[in-house]
Amino acid sequence: MQALTVSTRIAVTMEQLGRLRGTDSIEARFSDRHIALSVFAFDNDMIVTPHLANLVGHDSPAFHLRRHQDDGVFDRFAMHVRALWDEGRDVWAVSAASASEPQH
Repeated sequence: MQALTVSTRIAVTMEQLGRLRGTDSIEARFSDRHIALSVFAFDNDMIVTPHLANLVGHDSPAFHLRRHQDDGVFDRFAMHVRALWDEGRDVWAVSAASASEPQH
């Protein structure tokens, strides 16, 4: 079985995120950086998946981080994600703008 292309994976993710649009406290952003990382943060817990070469996301390891101290692994990932988040673009604003563009 051949791995999905990046564009297909993005389309699948966007379709799934579309189901959550309008849900309170759910936000998603695009980044122009190549981050090779998925992060899901919830209060003092975080799921971090580094995307390994030649593997799709679900074949890469996922780490459950829990905040236990200042400036620990959790805080360092949180700082990294915050920087990416702050410069990122709202997924739904971008998809709405794309939908309103004329089709060729």
